[in-house]
Amino acid sequence: MYKLRKQQTLGDVLEKMMSFPVLKIEITVPIEEAYGYYLAEDIVSDSDVPSFDRSPYDGFAVRSEDCMHADSQAPVILMVVDKIGAENICNLQIKQCEAVRIMTGAKIPDGCDAIIKIESTRVFEENGNSYIEIRKSLKPGQNISFQGEDLKQGEKLLCVGSRITTGAVALLATFGYSEIKVYKKPVVGIVATGSELLEITEKLQAGKIRNSNSYMIGAEVIKCGAIARHYGIAQDTKEEIKSVVSKMMNEVDLVITTGGVSVGDFDYVPEVFEELGAEVLCNKIDIRPGSVTTIAHVNERGGKILIGLSGNPSASFVGAVLFAAPLIKKMLGNRQPFLKQVRAVLRENINKIDPITKLVRGVIWEEDCKLHVKPTGLDKSGAVSSIAYATALIILPPQTTGYVVGDVVDILLLESVEGSENFGHTVCGI
Repeated sequence: MYKLRKQQTLGDVLEKMMSFPVLKIEITVPIEEAYGYYLAEDIVSDSDVPSFDRSPYDGFAVRSEDCMHADSQAPVILMVVDKIGAENICNLQIKQCEAVRIMTGAKIPDGCDAIIKIESTRVFEENGNSYIEIRKSLKPGQNISFQGEDLKQGEKLLCVGSRITTGAVALLATFGYSEIKVYKKPVVGIVATGSELLEITEKLQAGKIRNSNSYMIGAEVIKCGAIARHYGIAQDTKEEIKSVVSKMMNEVDLVITTGGVSVGDFDYVPEVFEELGAEVLCNKIDIRPGSVTTIAHVNERGGKILIGLSGNPSASFVGAVLFAAPLIKKMLGNRQPFLKQVRAVLRENINKIDPITKLVRGVIWEEDCKLHVKPTGLDKSGAVSSIAYATALIILPPQTTGYVVGDVVDILLLESVEGSENFGHTVCGI
């Protein structure tokens, strides 16, 4: 039987795990498919934005000196000598007491240095000519979008490792990037081990449970931006587990197993990893749940990382977000692969103490400019409901007494919450 090694700290495990080399493959995708990928190149502007001085409003282009002293008691009258849309250019040199009707986005005519909104004028006709009456003063440059005020030519817009968001797609299109160099999405293989497992379509039987872990882990893989490939259920024999894991090592970029990592008679995963040539980094970590998570690395077959998660749902979930997710994000080129760590006010007593760091599923909300948190429900490794409702992991270091309402605790954000972007920082480890 494979023997558990000395317990390691979470921080040490994360540091060693993230030092593993991972294969990041650069590919080119059309802009229509770029959303969600991570950039493998810096994106640089090829022109100023705006590329010329333009009007941000529908209104009139004027000379500010003509309107410098305009007010309700002494309105200024200007003759409208031209009308231009966003696609047109005024070819006139605007002279004293003249104005140009201008639409949003159009180039500022020569001689003009201010824009007045159409709703701030009175427009009228006289002797076949158009005029505007202005009853407010204007300063030079007022209401003008100047060339390069948004972005300068040669400015770095997006860095390598940036996720391509909706806004990033807008930038890429603005500067003519029809194809973008990105990192290929890794394929993550997932297999559940355990003779007690049923497929989710099967009816429950005495002594059996449905395989929920594979689909939970698969969802986390997709959330990270990778591709999940399911390898079903492996029965509790070393031969079958070894056969499936060996196959996965040849076909995917990252191997994740669930179940079979503890010290039971049928817990073969750490032993299988070693027999397949992998160096086991850890299989006992000072956290709960998830203490028996096994992480290994093999140099052969292109260099593969193998993660053995607990079969208990909550422990499997914690292992997926703490260990699998950062590795997947690293493969994607993500520069911030770890969960964001913040502080929150505890709103429910937690009396149970533990000799090692405990991660409690919690729900968070923002109130009075502070984050608040409380446990989501049953805090046991086999509980599923508390995973479904969790938006954070409450970090409870070992202490001789419990935690009470009002204590300020560290938490790891699982999901975004209104206001949470104003708190905390991203960290490597706890």
